[in-house]
Amino acid sequence: MFGYVLVDKPELKIREFDVYKSWYCGLCRTLKDRSGALGQLTLTYDMTFLVLILHGLYEPDMQCGECRCIAHPMQKHATRVDRFTEYAADMNLLLMYYKCMDDWNDNKKFSRLAFAKSLSGKCRKIEMRYPEKAAAIAASLAELSRLEVENCSDLDRVSGCFGRLMGEIMVCEKDLWEKELRDLGFYLGKYIYLLDAYEDLEKDRQSGNYNPLIAMSETEEFEEQIFAILEMMMAECAVRFERLPILENAEILRNILYSGVWSRYDIAKEKRKEASGNDGQRPV
Repeated sequence: MFGYVLVDKPELKIREFDVYKSWYCGLCRTLKDRSGALGQLTLTYDMTFLVLILHGLYEPDMQCGECRCIAHPMQKHATRVDRFTEYAADMNLLLMYYKCMDDWNDNKKFSRLAFAKSLSGKCRKIEMRYPEKAAAIAASLAELSRLEVENCSDLDRVSGCFGRLMGEIMVCEKDLWEKELRDLGFYLGKYIYLLDAYEDLEKDRQSGNYNPLIAMSETEEFEEQIFAILEMMMAECAVRFERLPILENAEILRNILYSGVWSRYDIAKEKRKEASGNDGQRPV
């Protein structure tokens, strides 16, 4: 349920993409420094978005550097980090741990259990560092798991669990921006959950796994309905974002919110079109 908050690279200027990549590489390096190679395996674009939002809003001191990585050992990469990079790295690791445990509890995937155990020691330290965050994330995932077991078809309830989770992660300071950040994260989390369900729809239908969209997908208006819901979620995100006094990297963030987040939707839509022979364009 990660990797949906992407940039639309073709629509970015070269300089803007280089800046985005430097924050991504900085987060990757921070994960390695704090949690080793296992930490790097949890890296997501979603937490890069979090770093960019928090850096743009609070404008803390930034450290620029260069590093090599195992994926590109012959060439140094620019890195950018600030005090929020460590926070995002910790949240990244915690989310992956809870997601692996959820996969184990729901589907008994031994590979996910093994990976969770390898992260457990580091995650206990993070839970001690952020007890309120850890409790809120665990509670949201527990509620989501309960609703999935009940085969809940209420999209607002099930997606709201992941929305509250993302809202909690977006808030790093108790200040006047807390509500806007929490609401932005809430609607972004709902979007991520529903898009993940849309992407997995046919696979879940065939396997018999829970998917809240299965009943709706039987209707002729499904494609228009799900697009309208997703569009509404991102519209709410955009409203909250535009209320924040963010200047630095604002165009990169707008690229993500207005275009990049639709990348996975467009791919899933195209696959459904190929499978059904219907028009795969987004509804107008």
